[in-house]
Amino acid sequence: MLEIVLKGIIIGVLVSAPMGPTGILCVQRTLNRGRWHGFVTGLGATLSDVLYASITLLGVSLITDFLEKNEVLLQVAGSAVLIVFGYAVYRTNPLKSLKPNEPLPETRYTKDFISSFFLTASNVIIIFVFFTLYARFSVNPSDGGLWGHIVSIAAIASGAVAWWFFITAFVSYLRKHFNRKGLVLLNRIIGIVLIAIGIVGVVTGFLAVY
Repeated sequence: MLEIVLKGIIIGVLVSAPMGPTGILCVQRTLNRGRWHGFVTGLGATLSDVLYASITLLGVSLITDFLEKNEVLLQVAGSAVLIVFGYAVYRTNPLKSLKPNEPLPETRYTKDFISSFFLTASNVIIIFVFFTLYARFSVNPSDGGLWGHIVSIAAIASGAVAWWFFITAFVSYLRKHFNRKGLVLLNRIIGIVLIAIGIVGVVTGFLAVY
């Protein structure tokens, strides 16, 4: 069960960390409105991610036999895709979408939450990302039964929430000394981490075969 929790937390962080539109919106709201507006924006994204995580985990559960028979192959394939995804994140320039000095209209936390939820939900590619991460970390819904499924989703949500709490606290703390280039560095670090995880997955997969 501890393994399920750890894998879920890692997946939750990896799904949330890349600075896509939602991440930029979170940072922008943190800079312009305050930390908690940014954090609530992250919570909206987390709800969307949890829904997609549940859908993909259910889909994986329908092909459990196939997963068990091709676990190594899927791990290698998922790791290879993760390397490509990490490279794409590394190459992304988040500054194109960030306008920290542009005032945003005042909204309540509810609107921050809802707008972030729908923005994240509109990116259905996240389903493919979840499948890739499940394959990389050999996540099998049959492990632990229904309780294991629930724990996996809760762990993914916890990882995502922890990330949004960290990034909004970090940006808020450095608000007066905010360096936009720091976002580029952060994205590159995240990209390198994803690539490294993918490479390790490919190597361990081949070692398992030979």
